Amino acid sequence: MNAPEADSRPPGGAVPTGLWSKCPKCGEMLYQRELEEEFYVCRHCGHHRRLSARVRIATTADSESFHEHDRDLRSGDPLHFPGYPEKLADSEGRSGLSDAMVWGECTIDQLPVVLAVMDFNFMGGSMGAVLGEKLVRAAELATERRWPLVVFTCSGGARMQEGIVSLMQMAKTAAAVARLREAQVPYITVATDPLTAGVFASFASLGDVAIAEQGALIGFTGPRVIEAAFKIKLPPGTHTAEFQHQRGMVDLVVPRRELRPLLARLLRLLSPSPPSVPSQEASSE
Repeated sequence: MNAPEADSRPPGGAVPTGLWSKCPKCGEMLYQRELEEEFYVCRHCGHHRRLSARVRIATTADSESFHEHDRDLRSGDPLHFPGYPEKLADSEGRSGLSDAMVWGECTIDQLPVVLAVMDFNFMGGSMGAVLGEKLVRAAELATERRWPLVVFTCSGGARMQEGIVSLMQMAKTAAAVARLREAQVPYITVATDPLTAGVFASFASLGDVAIAEQGALIGFTGPRVIEAAFKIKLPPGTHTAEFQHQRGMVDLVVPRRELRPLLARLLRLLSPSPPSVPSQEASSE
């Protein structure tokens, strides 16, 4: 006879933790399961919560189609910056990632693509040598396979702990995108919250089609920094995706639920006869 299952209810009839969460914008309490079904968008005010790279991939790529590359590529400490190794280890422990970008190959609505996704949970999505190298390798694979490259961007800027090595990634990634364009391989960027500084000023702004997620903060310098430096008060909304769209910096602003269908339509338009996925199964690197 099987033993009865243990009662998993908390003692005293208390409500289990993790069932509800408060919207950081409007303060409404949201049922966690419904929040997940809504792609982490508040059903009351439409606030889009930041997504981890893994969740973003799961909501974008076809189920079980994503094969990651360079999972274990990690930053060095070229300047012997005090506390940098410890900060890297802490970010890795909290995010579960080796750096601020995850990239690989997948299909979106059965269309093969190279997909790269940034994660703000790893040192604010800052760009160092590893992130730059991953973006370049993604562009090179897209060129080789002649598959579109789709990149989800979010960042607080270049990583100061790597100094000029970090700043060099702006030119390095922009050059990789230029080679992709010369090969006439489609390049789609999706700006998510927040997108600023060196990433915004390099590969994130060079897409053949530049999409922004609804409500994302986008700008070279954040509004608080500008207001503090120049002792001025900016008009509300100057750093939103919608503001950037009005001034031609992005082509489209879309809510999260519409992103995947939109990407599928764009991929079909930009690649009328896309190459098929190789018959051999790709392995993680």
